[in-house]
Amino acid sequence: MIWITAEVDGKKYKEPFSKGILSRSLNVADIGVEKAHDIASDIEVYLIVNNIAEISSKDLAEVVLYHLESIDHNIAVKYKNWRSLRNSEEPLIILIGGASGVGTSSMAFELANRLRLKNLISTDMIREVMRKIISKDLSPVIHKSSFDAYESIRIPSIRVDPIIEGFINHVDVVNVGIEAIIERSIKEGISTIIEGVHLVPGFINPKLIEENNIIMFTLIVGDEESHKQRFYSRCRQPWVRRSLERYMDNFGIIRKTQDFLVEQAKSYDIRVIDNVEINETIEIMVADILEKYGGE
Repeated sequence: MIWITAEVDGKKYKEPFSKGILSRSLNVADIGVEKAHDIASDIEVYLIVNNIAEISSKDLAEVVLYHLESIDHNIAVKYKNWRSLRNSEEPLIILIGGASGVGTSSMAFELANRLRLKNLISTDMIREVMRKIISKDLSPVIHKSSFDAYESIRIPSIRVDPIIEGFINHVDVVNVGIEAIIERSIKEGISTIIEGVHLVPGFINPKLIEENNIIMFTLIVGDEESHKQRFYSRCRQPWVRRSLERYMDNFGIIRKTQDFLVEQAKSYDIRVIDNVEINETIEIMVADILEKYGGE
């Protein structure tokens, strides 16, 4: 058996070498599952042939990097950047925003799998917790959905579209919980993905965004019919208890919310991704993350 050693807080520990774990780590470099498994097998053979029964995680990474360089320099760079990111003392916090139905939860799940991140939080869950804490009388807007929050505004502003004003008020309340999650993640050093409609560029404390390993994306579905199809697909799942009719009745409002999100993203230089194809969206996000925080 081959053992991988590492040091954490001054204490040395070891675990058995696993081709499965290594191949999943390699997959972040976008080389495909089969190729990643083949490379992991080649690494195992190399260790066996060279009678290496114990190797540090750092030295193993160097062996992997050398092997990848012999295959494809670009893949090697991606892997090196990924290692730099994983070894960073600061946690990675990824924020994925977008209007209802554009796929923020699906993309967050896929990205978590690709980057091997365990903490995934929905802003809808944050909102639900806040609903238990804040009464309807104190904050009626939090007890509405993002697309009908405008109904809770007693005296709408004449300078702002009531729909957008309602959405902004809704986001403002949930943002308190979002910032608390971010601050806790930074304090505890826990890498986290947060997703949901309440992640709007310009609303989160700039110091949190600028001073830490935080990257934000705004997802959209540019084509209206494709956007509608997302709701049809979502609501026909047997475990989903959401009304398709309610989404369709508010579809124009949801599209208006998306337009606002795009405007905010452009104003704050946040990447906007038209989420047409899952793999393409994931590759764009991974590439941006590795470029910004990977060390090269």
